[in-house]
Amino acid sequence: MSKTQDFTAVMKDMMGAFPVDTSAMDDVFKSTASLNEKLSNVAIEAAGKSAEISNKWTKDTLAKLGEMSRAKTEPADYAKAMTDFASASAEVAAENLAAFAEVAKKVQMDTIELVMSAGKEMSADATAAMKKAATDATTAAKKAVPAK
Repeated sequence: MSKTQDFTAVMKDMMGAFPVDTSAMDDVFKSTASLNEKLSNVAIEAAGKSAEISNKWTKDTLAKLGEMSRAKTEPADYAKAMTDFASASAEVAAENLAAFAEVAKKVQMDTIELVMSAGKEMSADATAAMKKAATDATTAAKKAVPAK
């Protein structure tokens, strides 16, 4: 039976001739972690503002319900209280939906700004990494090929 050739030494020599710089991957990881942190902060801030709007809206609605549920002396007063509640609720709904829209608009603008900034940084990092890799590969290839 024939033995399978052991390529361990060959692979070590080949990998040693073409060194890999992992600092570029470290930079990518750090950039990605930083971007994720910033995007998380945008989302958390928006969630907090949305919760504040919802909380205020709920409190206002409950206060208006309290006013509407008070006992009236005339039957027509109940109809007026319902009408007042409905019109006030519609007005408050419009205001709160506009506030939610502002939060969404801010999230969108902040996200676009972060992504554009990260894209520029990643592009610059990738360009630098490719230049360095090309230089390293050229140097290693020159070392591997004996001079004539």
